[in-house]
Amino acid sequence: MAEKNQNQYHPPESNGYHRNDQESLHTMDDEEAKRKKKMKWTIGIIAFVIFQVVQALFFILVIMKFKSPKFRVGEFDVQTLNVGTQASPSFDLSFVAPIRVKNTNWGPFKYDASTVSFTYGGIEVGQALIPKSKANFKSTKKISVNVTLSSTNLPTDIKSNLGNELSSEVITLTSQGELKGKITVMFMFKKKKTSQMNCTMAINTATKAVQSLSCK
Repeated sequence: MAEKNQNQYHPPESNGYHRNDQESLHTMDDEEAKRKKKMKWTIGIIAFVIFQVVQALFFILVIMKFKSPKFRVGEFDVQTLNVGTQASPSFDLSFVAPIRVKNTNWGPFKYDASTVSFTYGGIEVGQALIPKSKANFKSTKKISVNVTLSSTNLPTDIKSNLGNELSSEVITLTSQGELKGKITVMFMFKKKKTSQMNCTMAINTATKAVQSLSCK
């Protein structure tokens, strides 16, 4: 009987290695999770910084880039046109001038009252009054102004040139003006700007219509 008990199987006692392996695996898993979490935070911070830099560059290069609005006269229909002859040159012209103030800025352009001078041969033959107003951001302000032009005050040498133009049935006029105002972005960034008009138009005396019009 004693011999039988001596032959019974006894499992080997645990030496602690298995438990240590499990603890090592848990530690490695925790470190991997922490590493991934840290990486996510790092990527998030980098993405946020890049987004802020892009926003700042857009604000500086686009929003804060103030440009002078374009000040132009558009094509128009001649209402009345009376002309003289080459020997006795003269003209009287009336029309509604479509004045345009194109503001491409990210803030409104508030401008003071001004005038547009219409000239022939460098001599003023009429004016258009531009009232004080504003052109909203990214928009075009449209103004219609009644204009009457007359060659009455032209000097003799200029009238001689007018006679030559009347024989070719074309009168060349120019319009010049200046708008002074201020652009305001986000209610606090302000910049004074001046817009210039310099347009040349050819009026066909036979058809009583604008033959060509160009602005610089």
